[in-house]
Parts: sequence; structure tokens; C-alpha cells
Amino acid sequence: MNRKITIAIDGFSSTGKSTIAKLLAKKYNYIYVDTGAMYRAVTLFAKMNKLVDQDYLKKKELISCLNSISLTFQFNKDLGFAEMFLNKKNVEKEIRTLQVSQLVSKVAAISEVRRKLVAEQQQMGKDGGVVMDGRDIGTVVFPDADLKLFMTASADKRAIRRYKELIDKGDDVNFEEILFNVQERDRIDSTREDSPLVKAEDAIEFDNSDMGIEEQFERICNLVDRKLSE
Repeated sequence: MNRKITIAIDGFSSTGKSTIAKLLAKKYNYIYVDTGAMYRAVTLFAKMNKLVDQDYLKKKELISCLNSISLTFQFNKDLGFAEMFLNKKNVEKEIRTLQVSQLVSKVAAISEVRRKLVAEQQQMGKDGGVVMDGRDIGTVVFPDADLKLFMTASADKRAIRRYKELIDKGDDVNFEEILFNVQERDRIDSTREDSPLVKAEDAIEFDNSDMGIEEQFERICNLVDRKLSE
């Protein structure tokens, strides 16, 4: 199994893409790239610099700042995965808040932001041996990926997962707000002009509404092994 393939995992928010991707990267000793974290980090930068909020987006000003945004992943041995660094500062916790979740689709719809991050993502995965998850990996970033997966689940199930995740972190949130955020992100991600969220024609769809992580992981590992043996 010396062959190194590229695995692209796309899908809606809160479908467990990152969880599966991290498990795959660990099992096969691949590089894991959380593209959502990159968009969240740019969103955090914009929020901190008062370039975006619920009722405004200073698009031109944000575009002019893109060259001053440095994004890197640094592996944390204790956690077992790489954390997101924005301009050399660990922002892994800050980018996972509901406040950033509510704004990230706005920022991710900006073509200049997408161009910058797609170029960086392609550079990270140019040699294969990578698991990358996001919204447009199999359609834009790596259209020739060896294995493409598309994760989906009902909005209610995804909102419940997200709610539990935030509550476990100690965040003060309510379920209706989470559900609205999930539905609104679906709408924005699926209808934006630049690289909308769509299932690649050759992607394998996984509806995990009623499927646990272990079952998903086992099924996906079978697909990876099959691909590696070709």
C-alpha cells in the first residue's frame, strides 16, 4: 500500500466531515486539511477588524487585507490533529464559535477569498496522501481526486449534533438558533455564484442521518482500501 491517493470529502455543515477526515488521516498516515477552518480563520480576521457582522460585510476592505492574512496548520501531538493558526496565533477555539459560524458563509462567498484559499489548498495536497474536507474539494480544489465523498444528513439531525457539540464546550446556545444557522448556511453555500456546494458527479453520497461514526468509518475505509488496491 505504498500508493498515496487524494481523498476529497464535501458536504453540508455538521455532517461529521472533519471527524471522518481526521480518522482517515490517522489510519492511513495522511495529511489532513480542514478547509472549513481556513474560511473560519479569514472570517475571524474580518470580524476582529470590524469588516463583517450580521448586518454588514465590507467586501472591498477585506479583499485589500487578504495579503496580510497568513494561515498555517500546526500539528498538536496531544490532540492528534493540526490546529489552525492565524498570523502565527492559535485560533482553533475562536473559529469554532457560533458567532463565526453565523458569518462564515458570507465571507466564503467572496471570489477573491476563495481564490486565495483554493490556491493554498492545492499546494498543500499537490503530492497526494491527503484527506481534505470542505464544500468544493471534489469539484474545484481537486476535481481529479482519487476518491470523492459527499456527506449529507437532515437539517434537524445536523442541528442536534451541533447543539450538543457547543453545549459540551460550555457555550450558551439555544437549539432554534442552531437550526436556523444550519439551514441558512445550507442556503448560502448552495446558491452562491462562486463554487456553490454541489455533489460532484463521481462522488459517493453518504446520508448519515441515522448512521454512527463507527459504521461510516468502516464503510469509507473499505472504499479507500479498494481504491488503494487498484
